[in-house]
Amino acid sequence: MSFINKGLRLGVAVIAAGIIGSSAFAADVTIRISQLNKDDPFASSMGAMVAVFQSLVESASNGEIEVLDFPNGQLGKDNEVIQQVRDGIIQSTISSSGGMAQHYPLVGVFDVPFAFPNIAVASQVIRPESDFGQKFLGDLEDKTGLKVLGMIDASGFFAITNSKGPIETLEDMQGLRIRTMTLPTHEAIISSIGGQPTALPWAEVYTALQTGVVDGQMNPIPVITIANFGEVQDYLSITNHLITPFIWTMNQSFYDGLSAEHRAIVDWAADVASEAGRGMARVIEASDRGLPSLGESMQVNVVAPEEMAKFAAAAQPAVTALIAEKFGDEGTAMLDALLANIEAVK
Repeated sequence: MSFINKGLRLGVAVIAAGIIGSSAFAADVTIRISQLNKDDPFASSMGAMVAVFQSLVESASNGEIEVLDFPNGQLGKDNEVIQQVRDGIIQSTISSSGGMAQHYPLVGVFDVPFAFPNIAVASQVIRPESDFGQKFLGDLEDKTGLKVLGMIDASGFFAITNSKGPIETLEDMQGLRIRTMTLPTHEAIISSIGGQPTALPWAEVYTALQTGVVDGQMNPIPVITIANFGEVQDYLSITNHLITPFIWTMNQSFYDGLSAEHRAIVDWAADVASEAGRGMARVIEASDRGLPSLGESMQVNVVAPEEMAKFAAAAQPAVTALIAEKFGDEGTAMLDALLANIEAVK
């Protein structure tokens, strides 16, 4: 086969696989990767990560590796897709902490509210190469059997939206039914500040808000934007109370089965793609696709520092106690390692 014909064959394989999921003209290696968000690289951190990874891997491998993107959670709920990766049904996924918690519960140590003072500190700590990242992800790999390709902040600090009224004080939280991830720590945060937590998978959140099953939810600004929550929520309160990770994993056996050259390409591309994800989150936050667009359909308020201190005083002890109760000395040690790394890079 000539070089031109081989290139044409590989190009057809990539296009056809994206349309029908399989092809007689397949690349040597296929990486199926699942994400929760759209496949638009300008709409979300995950979209940017997958797009950059796909481009770099396919070009650097000269078409020997193809990357198939399965966006919008189309392969199942977050925790279910992680299980698919563990079982080798698909090769990779980028997961929320809520999905990962059902496979690695210690991800809950990130949920001590108001632990991170700003996004610069969070960006330094929430990455594989940080002191905490090495300890945390090493333990995750040991306990799940997954290969970690990356870890970034999940699009910035959380805010709270709801359909009842602006949240300016603890009293404004009383009785609000707030959707949380399936994380006991998130439920403890909402309970401690007076709300009623309701754990729901991501795919059900928009409908739950639309139908009034819940009054509100909490997520970073870029996530609120991409999910179109401004269509079904009237109030957005900037609390900056929480920041959680996206964790990018791959089936360990699949990774080990790659050639040394292909492993190097995957590692390098994942590193670059992770940086792209961090950058895109900041771009969305600062652009008219972030807070300005939400302000067109929602009433926005910033919780005053003195009130924020009251939120922290109520929520921090509750979550710290839960981590100690639920995870024992192991959880306390992991939390201490996180807080020590935050303090070191302030």
